[in-house]
Amino acid sequence: MATVEFQAKVENGVIVIPDEYKQEIVQANTVKIVVEKQSAKSTASRPDIMDELAQNPIKVDRFLTRDESHDRAS
Repeated sequence: MATVEFQAKVENGVIVIPDEYKQEIVQANTVKIVVEKQSAKSTASRPDIMDELAQNPIKVDRFLTRDESHDRAS
């Protein structure tokens, strides 16, 4: 069984399958559905760190060298 993972909206109790997966799913004899529910409260209060960094990159004056990053004396 091939695995396809995607996030989908739920509209009026119906899971909306993204267009790029519809044909593959329609042709399948059987599918296994696993639902991982995200509450609106948890997603609003805790944004994904990568999304946050993409929106607000951290500016640095210069990068550390390899030796500086491993130096334990500082």
